[in-house]
Amino acid sequence: MSHTKFIVRKVAVLGAGVMGAQIAAHLVNAKVPTVLFDLPAKEGDKNAIALKAIDGLKKLRPSPLASQDVAQYIQPANYDDHLSLLKDCDLVIEAIAERMDWKGDLYRKVAPHLGENTIFATNTSGLSINALAASCPEEVRARFCGVHFFNPPRYMHLVEIIPCVGSDAAMLDNLERFLVSTLGKGVVRAKDTPNFVANRIGVFSMLATIANAEKFGIRFDVVDDLTGPRLGRPKSATFRTADVVGLDTFAHVVKTMQDTLPNDPWHPLFKSPEWLQKLIAAGALGAKTKAGIYKKDGKQMFVVDPVKGEYVGSGEKGDDAVKDILKITDPAEKFRKLRESSHPQAQFLWSCFRDAVHYIGFHLGDIANCARDVDFAIRWGFGWSVGPFETWQAAGWQQVAQWINEDIKAGKALASATLPAWVLETDRAGVHFAHGSYDAAAARLVGRSTLDVYQRQLAPARVLGEAVAPLGETVFENDGVRAFTTGDEILVVSFKSKAHAIGPDVIEGLNQAIDIAEARFKGLVIWQTEEPFSVGADLQSMLPAFMMGDWDSINGMVSRFQATSMRLRYSQIPTVAATQGYAFGGGCEFAMHCDRVVAALESYVGLVEVGVGLLPGGGGCKEFALRAAQEAKGDVLAALKDYFMAIATAKVATSAVEAQQIGYFRKSDSVVFNAYELLYVAKQQALALAESGYRPPLKVKSFPVAGRSGAASIKGQLVNMLEGHFISAHDFTIAALIADVMTGGDVEAGTEVDEQWILDLERKAFMQLLKNSKTQDRIANMLTTGKPLRN
Repeated sequence: MSHTKFIVRKVAVLGAGVMGAQIAAHLVNAKVPTVLFDLPAKEGDKNAIALKAIDGLKKLRPSPLASQDVAQYIQPANYDDHLSLLKDCDLVIEAIAERMDWKGDLYRKVAPHLGENTIFATNTSGLSINALAASCPEEVRARFCGVHFFNPPRYMHLVEIIPCVGSDAAMLDNLERFLVSTLGKGVVRAKDTPNFVANRIGVFSMLATIANAEKFGIRFDVVDDLTGPRLGRPKSATFRTADVVGLDTFAHVVKTMQDTLPNDPWHPLFKSPEWLQKLIAAGALGAKTKAGIYKKDGKQMFVVDPVKGEYVGSGEKGDDAVKDILKITDPAEKFRKLRESSHPQAQFLWSCFRDAVHYIGFHLGDIANCARDVDFAIRWGFGWSVGPFETWQAAGWQQVAQWINEDIKAGKALASATLPAWVLETDRAGVHFAHGSYDAAAARLVGRSTLDVYQRQLAPARVLGEAVAPLGETVFENDGVRAFTTGDEILVVSFKSKAHAIGPDVIEGLNQAIDIAEARFKGLVIWQTEEPFSVGADLQSMLPAFMMGDWDSINGMVSRFQATSMRLRYSQIPTVAATQGYAFGGGCEFAMHCDRVVAALESYVGLVEVGVGLLPGGGGCKEFALRAAQEAKGDVLAALKDYFMAIATAKVATSAVEAQQIGYFRKSDSVVFNAYELLYVAKQQALALAESGYRPPLKVKSFPVAGRSGAASIKGQLVNMLEGHFISAHDFTIAALIADVMTGGDVEAGTEVDEQWILDLERKAFMQLLKNSKTQDRIANMLTTGKPLRN
């Protein structure tokens, strides 16, 4: 490596508010010791403010902590007593309130205490970085920049880095390496313009939506129904997003736009509507105050009606005719139909799209370094599945530009600003091309970052229009899997099924891939081209046999499933599972049987078969019984109980770290923070195992089980749960069977059995449940509604 290695030993976060505390949480998730500062408390413990914030992290959902016990690695501090700690911090992130004067005072206070190489960064969401840099002493400015996280920082992929005029280039590169690899973020380098990239465009898009909703008379709940997943955006859509962000925060960002962008052609739009000001004045700030644009009263949801100025019952949906247009997959046809329709909801949707792309087309040159940065910023910071420039390009660049122009001339657009000349070039097909994305300021195409950290991303995020050949060279392919290599002697297997469910084709393909890997490769990695890792066994593929009562055929399928798990464990080559997203049921069982798991932090893992009235039949019960026996200090039952509960309650780990604590993954498995690095790390692990002289583990000869007395003890607890109505009668039936299987069946406590013994019990119990009508109802419900039935 040419550059000196940048090591982050410790980080300080200044400001223990919502963002500061959650940034600190994500740093300790990543094993970075962190000091969280706030003002000294007036009475009692002077660290009380920081302490309260750290405690508050444990109650937030979704949790900012990868596991409850990492919060103890955040050290509480106050500005009176602990500034001397800053000299040992390699990075200091300021996250106090958005007040220029307060930030300036703090900078002057902390600057003398910074280490001579400490990077000093502000998490402002829109104040000028150069103006803030002016409050720093001269010698700190080269190490100063903006580092803007998005809320909630653990889950939002985007971080914007905003250099100031004097920011040192090597320092910015080091910060980017740390954010990308250690914290797992997607970095966009932004210009120092108000609200930077994502908030400038994302908030504009929300303001345009609000203005168009008013213009076409669309209720807020209908707007949310139309502008969420139907447009490839999060469920919180528009108004619910504002509630989640906080109406006061949203209004603040809007105010920043109003104050700092006087010459923006859309300036009249940059104001909080009257109904929003009234809500804020009344203290209804959204989710954090339990009331905002929406409020819940008992079971009933209410939504603000801006015309009446009061809450009305919520739950109205968009018109079916309009929703049918949104289902059209071809973007060109979809937008043409929305534009031609006279339905106010269709007119509303067309207008929102037109105004958003009008805005980004007009402003690309002054807001962002290139169009790719805009699309990534909106995808990663606002959760859109496709960026606005990508959508424009996919819908036909020339056609959309022509429609915008016609609407501007007809006075329909929110501003009369003409589109820049580059947008209207007659040969322009878009902004994203095989060799780069358009930079409007320099009128050139910009390639991807050449920073070394991105070499770890073998399958990086892409924008539509980039040249993307399939990864590697296909070695074997069937209807269920594709197995490929990139020339490093590792065979990578990806499933092709929907949600990567495991049916006969996947099992057949995986077994063939193991054959090929044993013959020609050093190792095998199971990695999916996108999440989830796998939702488990493909119940749909069992349906025909199930309908015909062909139990032998299903028994054969379960048997092959178990044999595949066991092959992953005992094959002649190291096997590595690279998980991200859901790893449920059979997917979890496959991962448990690989030699190693390399898990993205955001892996959600569980043996959830109980939800469909079954028990783990692919080796999950066996594996937990075996691990309990191996970990038992003489008392197998005691070691087994937590594992039993994990299966019986379908406990889902909400992070890879939690999966290690529950026992789905091993403590020795690797957790990777950037999912785009998964394949690289998994291959490195497989190669390392191969190079260290890999031999498959010796088959376990025998291990002790808890026996019928152990099962009786577990069932005693289950009876209490049944009588207390914590579980249903069918839950009891399933759990009792799981207990029988995991304790080794009808044998004495301490009896030695082998793996196949428990696998056989597991399969028999699976078949027994499959024939039970209540389980059949659960399966039918899951296949038709996608939700578990409690019966």
